[in-house]
Amino acid sequence: MYNAKITGLGFYVPDNIVSNDDLAKIMDTDDAWIQERTGIKQRHWIKDGSDETSASMGAKAAKIAIERAGLSKDEIDFIVFATLSPDFYFPGCGVQIQDMLDMQTVGALDVRNQCSGFVYALSTADQFIKTGMYKNILVIGSEYHSNGLDKTTRGRGVSVIFGDGAGACVLSRTEDNQKGILSSHLHSQGKYADKLIVESPSIKHWVPEILESDEEDISYFPYMDGTFVFKNAVVRFSEVMMEALTTNNIASTDIDLFIPHQANLRISQFIQHKFKLKDEQVYNNIMNYGNTTAASIIIALSEAWEKGMVKENDIVLLAAFGSGFTWGSVLIRW
Repeated sequence: MYNAKITGLGFYVPDNIVSNDDLAKIMDTDDAWIQERTGIKQRHWIKDGSDETSASMGAKAAKIAIERAGLSKDEIDFIVFATLSPDFYFPGCGVQIQDMLDMQTVGALDVRNQCSGFVYALSTADQFIKTGMYKNILVIGSEYHSNGLDKTTRGRGVSVIFGDGAGACVLSRTEDNQKGILSSHLHSQGKYADKLIVESPSIKHWVPEILESDEEDISYFPYMDGTFVFKNAVVRFSEVMMEALTTNNIASTDIDLFIPHQANLRISQFIQHKFKLKDEQVYNNIMNYGNTTAASIIIALSEAWEKGMVKENDIVLLAAFGSGFTWGSVLIRW
């Protein structure tokens, strides 16, 4: 069997920066309130009237990743696209990437696992390469949250958290079994699906209901039971991180860089303290980008790599938890 290693990374975020003070002008909140609860100082939102989308941001990040991998678009065998905010109800964004990058008629797969979407997408791509089916796979995480948020005081508990952006990587075949993705670990618990959810639009609340209902009957904005999600996140993060370390007989002190899903800085700090990780072992950037859901880990990994924080032979641990509930981890030797 082959191994799969990341050979190229890239990310893209909109130019429009929205600070906490900017949000305080449109809802009852302030910078101190947001930072205390989330650690977020600012986020990037697509400007109103822009033609930017999840797919177009993903394409921009993908071009950077492919170039850095030293490949041409025609050497990509497959596309895996993770998002909860596709351009259309269907089809998914993967096929749009094939078109936007003028690629050959390669297969495209869409992953709808929200906050753990990139971990699931990376794990899926890893399996395709390990079996020898594909050689170079483009893996993208991209989110356009800002156009689907309740930007009023009523929705502030959720809307202050999320940002827009995209990240991408190229996963390539290697015959070196000591390098690349060492293992991935995926889990779900659907009984708590309603704790972090967008109920509508859906097949249950389709076009006739949307046209006939008033806003109070059906909500089209994200709902989150923040306290419940936080309590479950710290437990599941710990479990799936330990699963990766135990499987590979690695101690937490061996981790060169841990990149958690950027959901809440308080969750990341809790996990760092629990595993006794030093500041230089953990990379967080939620303060500058907010929670970009399926894009958060790959944006953070790309940024950390650009800063020289990821080096040859480093042990890199990725972990995520979110809506579904779904959670997972990926352990990599760079």
